[in-house]
Amino acid sequence: MDQVKALGADLRRVVRGRVLVRGDEGFDESRRPWDMAVDQRVAAVVEARDAHDVAAVVGYAGLAGLRVATQPNGHAPAAFDDAILLRTTALRGLTVRPAERVARVEAGVSWGEVLTAAGEHGLTPLAGSTGVVSATGFTLGGGLSWFGRRYGFAADSVRAFEVVDAAGEHATVTAGSDPELFWALRGGGGDFAVVTAMEIDLHPAPVLYGGRILWPARRAAEVLAAFRATTAEAPEELTVWFHLLQFPPLPELPEPLRGLSAVTIDITYLGDPDEARALLHRFDRIPEPVFDTRCPMPVANLADICAEPTDPTPAMLRSELLTGLGDAEAAALLAAAGPGTIAPLAYVQIRHLGGALARVDEKGGACGHIAEPYLLSTLGVLAAPGMAEAIRRRQSAVADAVAGVASGRTPFTFLGHGEPAASAFPAEILARLRQVKRRRDPHDVILGNHPVLG
Repeated sequence: MDQVKALGADLRRVVRGRVLVRGDEGFDESRRPWDMAVDQRVAAVVEARDAHDVAAVVGYAGLAGLRVATQPNGHAPAAFDDAILLRTTALRGLTVRPAERVARVEAGVSWGEVLTAAGEHGLTPLAGSTGVVSATGFTLGGGLSWFGRRYGFAADSVRAFEVVDAAGEHATVTAGSDPELFWALRGGGGDFAVVTAMEIDLHPAPVLYGGRILWPARRAAEVLAAFRATTAEAPEELTVWFHLLQFPPLPELPEPLRGLSAVTIDITYLGDPDEARALLHRFDRIPEPVFDTRCPMPVANLADICAEPTDPTPAMLRSELLTGLGDAEAAALLAAAGPGTIAPLAYVQIRHLGGALARVDEKGGACGHIAEPYLLSTLGVLAAPGMAEAIRRRQSAVADAVAGVASGRTPFTFLGHGEPAASAFPAEILARLRQVKRRRDPHDVILGNHPVLG
């Protein structure tokens, strides 16, 4: 305990932000991630006040033989045993330069905030399905956006990173100033430097059409058939996701959804609403929709489409990239996921990829490209003790159903707990990332969620 107290005292001498160590009141709450299935047994938590605090923590850790793991809000956690957990939530700067279609975003800013600020100018960042995650953390992992089919990975829209390197030094990293590190930070994860801010391109979104159609689960086969036919001919401006959902029997849910087993289509279209409706005509023929929220919408409301939970939740995620989805695989998937209910899973999701995500960009980052047209994900919530094994069995059954078209890769930000970075990258990309890590952080001071050396 004396060593723990000494660590806290040392950190308080070098930073202005709050420091908590084991035994301090509030420590357990401060170390807890958004995904409560992970127990982050860290040695200390530092809530950095600014980039100078970040540099001080990294510099101290390097001298003390400790490691630093960075999280603004606790999404995408890892075990981080005995590391210093660096919270960057207080880094709140956000500036939009609409004439240049550029935003500067500090590490504690969420996508929801960037969407709101950019949307006021008819622009959008390449945000994902929820507005509460850190824009920076999402981007470091590549970032699969609603608009990735049109504009590619979020990481490839970065112009510059402001970082603290493994020696505790501030730097601005661009393609011109440091091409090696710039490449690694665009999709290689958080292993190489602590990003305190980034400058990103914004993209035109003068008109956005989006929403969700929900049916009872008994319509799943019809909806999946329409999804496959629609995605086979979809332009890059259209993104369609398929969900099987199991709503919990909670009293706060409205009566039509409480305990309902459902199937949904979630869509965005960057263009005229009439064009979108024509492209989605197959779904209009499917009877019994419980609701249909499709409409012209502001970019700021993008996260409302999926309405994902925003409170901390213990969960288990598994994802597979699919090279296709034929009749046999579609039928096997529905049989494995149901029938009737997908419980104990909360959802089975299929995202349509392709478009710009599939194109090779010689100037792109470590995220590379995704040739596979679909991403299958399953998630179970650990709502009660003993559920983990049942969730794992159902996830395995769904994965086995599509094993013939699974490529064996998973996008970085969709890796589950304990999955290695090797599952996200081709061998040559992983080898290059490891070289960058060894050169830039030879003492392994900076610890990412899925370390490339792991």
